[in-house]
Amino acid sequence: MTDLQLIKMAENAANNAYSPYSGFKVGAALLARDGRVFCGCNIENGSYSATICAERVAMTKAVSEGVREFESIAIVGGIDDFSKPCMPCGVCRQFISEFCGGDFRLIFKNNDAVLIKTLDELLPNRFEL
Repeated sequence: MTDLQLIKMAENAANNAYSPYSGFKVGAALLARDGRVFCGCNIENGSYSATICAERVAMTKAVSEGVREFESIAIVGGIDDFSKPCMPCGVCRQFISEFCGGDFRLIFKNNDAVLIKTLDELLPNRFEL
């Protein structure tokens, strides 16, 4: 699976987003070590704290299927297009760190290029038990 293929899957997932309040659609495609891909989209709620992000949707789908080892995740988001990087929120960064090490790759679309960050870059000194 290439980074661009994973980004395309994230874009397809974003098209299923339920975002009537913000209009900001987010999609995520999570690549497991076994080669399976789990997709998710953001699902907003009138009670904003009940909203769930695309990254956590994808990861909870995987974990609920017994998958605990991951290679990378592609994330896209936007109102009109998905051309700019859409970084995960702090809650998603911490959620991802529960299952992934510091070298876990996060893949973003940046116009016609691909931007890659590691979890260590996005969440240094993360909380760990």
